[in-house]
Amino acid sequence: MATAEVALELSWPELAHHATAMAQRIRGDGAPDVIVGILRGGMVPAVLLAHELGVRDVRGLEVTHTLSEAPNGAKAARPQLTNPASLGVLAPGADVLLVDDVAGSGETIEEAAHLLRGVRRLRRAVIVVNTNNWYAAKSTAPQHVQDYIGCSCAGWVRFPWEVR
Repeated sequence: MATAEVALELSWPELAHHATAMAQRIRGDGAPDVIVGILRGGMVPAVLLAHELGVRDVRGLEVTHTLSEAPNGAKAARPQLTNPASLGVLAPGADVLLVDDVAGSGETIEEAAHLLRGVRRLRRAVIVVNTNNWYAAKSTAPQHVQDYIGCSCAGWVRFPWEVR
């Protein structure tokens, strides 16, 4: 992966800064009962947020949209739930925070949110929004779901846990 293709390269301290800032905003709206990270990339920020918020119930939801790790890599036609058992059973009255590392088109987190329907309260958090594709810019984001965004950039993001 060539550095020129990366619009934002986050360090561990920058990631921690965004997680802490988001946790403060989330805490202001009430700590969730459960944090669900979208596997794979969403689990790291989900655990960081869980520590910041004092939430012990952390789950994973395996929803896949990209077919490649390369910048601007191919995507499946729609995000797919690849391991239904990964989430476990959520209480219908749960207050859930759904977390992912990055949102491009927003389709992955939207599909994951759809899979979590029936919970009492659902909020979404992403560390980075890629503004080249983010649907919120098109005013089509669901109005009933609260979003927390760490930062934004126009292009590919490299996270500190990714292979260099």
